[in-house]
Amino acid sequence: MSTLLPQTLLVTGAIAWGLGWLPLHHFASVGLVGMPLVLLVYGLLSFIALPVLWRERRVWLPQRNGLLAIAVCGGGATAALVTALAIGEVVRVMLLFYLAPVWGVLGGWLLLGERLTLLRVAALFLAMLGIALTLGISSELLQPLSGSDWLALAAGLGFSLNNLATRAADQVPLASKTLAPFVGSALIAAVLCPLLGEYPPSLSFELSWQIALMSLGWLLSMAAVQYGVSHIEAGRAAVLVVFELVAAVLSSAWIGAQAIGIHEWTGAALVTLAALIASWPERPALTVIRSPSL
Repeated sequence: MSTLLPQTLLVTGAIAWGLGWLPLHHFASVGLVGMPLVLLVYGLLSFIALPVLWRERRVWLPQRNGLLAIAVCGGGATAALVTALAIGEVVRVMLLFYLAPVWGVLGGWLLLGERLTLLRVAALFLAMLGIALTLGISSELLQPLSGSDWLALAAGLGFSLNNLATRAADQVPLASKTLAPFVGSALIAAVLCPLLGEYPPSLSFELSWQIALMSLGWLLSMAAVQYGVSHIEAGRAAVLVVFELVAAVLSSAWIGAQAIGIHEWTGAALVTLAALIASWPERPALTVIRSPSL
């Protein structure tokens, strides 16, 4: 089966995620951040998710543990990342979150038995070098971990585990795998909002349709990413999803009227090269054909 379509959808969904800071920045300007925003967006999406999950229950029931892992890991990763971005420094949060490729490659090797080839390792190091150049790694980033840092690390690990669970739960329908993290995020936010004393503000008509539009965007991008990771090895998918980071950093620099220097462009080029290497089909073993004896 050709991997062109899943790779294309995965990269497209990752770029859409990387641009997700735009609506988050808008909602933050009106006081809607963190768990209340997660509760509203993913609570709305849960109204779509629950009927679909119920209708497909007979198909995913044999792999219900895998679907539960997708809901918990994917939902937890979303809740942790949104919270970390709300309370922490964006650069540190994105850097720590994007240790996810490391977890993805190692997890695919340890848990799913995927081959840790030299080419895959080289692509991973190129991606991480591209991350370092894009973010402008400096000594200021090497500080003791704060609460938001731990949340970012947890988000990256949860995202990688979500990808591994998605790959392993091969009999679960794509729709269920796509929608389960929405329910997980909504339930986590519903528990944390009272514990943190944070509640959604009163919604105007304008804010309501904006939340609905953002929810639709998350739904489409999640479907694209889930389809991609369902049809690509976890280690390869982990490198391709780094496109999210490039989209986030470069778009924030562009729209924020910040200069995009040689480091950013070089980092983006390295990540792109890593993605191309990771997506390159492996050469099959040669078959030796012996001539019949005369």
